[in-house]
Amino acid sequence: MEKQPTSRTCFLCGRQNPVGLHMNWYNDRVAQQIRGEVVVPEQFNGYPGIVHGGIVAAILDETAGRAVLLTGGVEKLMVTMKLEVKYRRPTPTNQPLTVVGWIVQDGESRARVAGEIRLRDGTVTAECEAVLARTPPAVAADWEAEKQYWKVYED
Repeated sequence: MEKQPTSRTCFLCGRQNPVGLHMNWYNDRVAQQIRGEVVVPEQFNGYPGIVHGGIVAAILDETAGRAVLLTGGVEKLMVTMKLEVKYRRPTPTNQPLTVVGWIVQDGESRARVAGEIRLRDGTVTAECEAVLARTPPAVAADWEAEKQYWKVYED
């Protein structure tokens, strides 16, 4: 599988973010999905041993949103307009989790994407659907200086 680029300061993927999750995602072009793994530390819990719901939503938002990289490069990245999360069961901290994202409907200016968080045995703990839109010009302009750090980093 082909590794996706990551950034410097993003909470989910930023390599220089001291409180981030430092996640990696990989394109699985055969399955038309992206995949990643993460262990969420206890410091991001809501209840003891359970990942805070906001962190679960952030992981799903990033994972589903990155699915558009399957059909384009960095220029394809969009922003989330709508995110619907369904919490199926508690997502545990300090355990390996698999995240999967895919495109439901692709377009030039908008896309519908989806994602899941799974336990090792395949049990889905949370899932989402999201609507993405082309990045507004002001946001895209602010991101220009940061693009040089958006790359595939070695583990």
